[in-house]
Amino acid sequence: MQKQLTILGIESSCDETAASVSHDGKIVSNVVMSQLIHQKYGGVVPELAARAHETNIIPVVNAALEQANFEKSALDAIGFTQGPGLLGPLLVGSCFAKALAFSLGIPLIAVHHIQAHVLANFIDDPKPTFPFLCLVVSGGHTQIILVKDYCAMEILGTTQDDAVGEAFDKIAHLMGLPYPGGALIDHYAQEGDPNAFAFPSTHMPNFDFSFSGIKTAFALFIRSKTSEFVLTNRADICASIQAVLVRMLLVKLTQVVQKSGISTIALAGGVAANSHLRQQLKQLAIQHHWTVFIPAMPYCTDNAAMVAITACYKHQFKDFASLKTKSLPRYPI
Repeated sequence: MQKQLTILGIESSCDETAASVSHDGKIVSNVVMSQLIHQKYGGVVPELAARAHETNIIPVVNAALEQANFEKSALDAIGFTQGPGLLGPLLVGSCFAKALAFSLGIPLIAVHHIQAHVLANFIDDPKPTFPFLCLVVSGGHTQIILVKDYCAMEILGTTQDDAVGEAFDKIAHLMGLPYPGGALIDHYAQEGDPNAFAFPSTHMPNFDFSFSGIKTAFALFIRSKTSEFVLTNRADICASIQAVLVRMLLVKLTQVVQKSGISTIALAGGVAANSHLRQQLKQLAIQHHWTVFIPAMPYCTDNAAMVAITACYKHQFKDFASLKTKSLPRYPI
């Protein structure tokens, strides 16, 4: 009988220090500590993020183990985010994972951040069947990925400039909203009219995206309005710009579905928490008879549960890392 594996996952690619424990392929704890210090700078400061990870990582790992009711000695392997991400934060997570794995004499598993986001769809039931398409939308990535297997993925379309999550945050900043602003746009849009204002969308060849143009158009729109106008019409502005961004994502996704013939769709990444995107994707699924999978909210934004579950699958293939494994800020899938 195969031993039930207990794996610790560690995520530190940006400004979330996270740890999670999986046991027998099930997530039994998931702890995330956010870094509020970046709010006053309007974005993540890499050096400050790395220092915060150094402070947070031991308490977060201890909390994950306590929540799961496991001692360190019960661990069978440790998974960590190898990249992509910010180098300093990645190094904090990888160095801690290496030291702990070495001290315990257990395998080390390096995890690709985007692969982990995709496989977050395998944390809960029901799970997707291969092959499927995954729309990965976050602050750093906007991609449509063909998922052939747990460890076999191919990018079919990607952004040529900004990621959609970055566009959300920069648009929020132009409106005077605090960082991170994407969630606030979603919040205010709940009470707004998505047809109140017309914003242009960008059309790229193939299945690629571009969000720099819509950012520029929005900046010009805001500059032409008074602060009182923006505040008074905030809900309508948020609903209108959000509708355009989501439409740009789903138009490309629909094109890929039509070209590939694959109608099993998954969503992943921090922007997968956007309520309008989730709602519109579900409506498309009903209209076109797609089968759609969307992770629970805690598994959309950066978290370690997705790292732990990915490490479980990589452990099956004995895909282990070494103490010489390098952190990779740029890491193609």
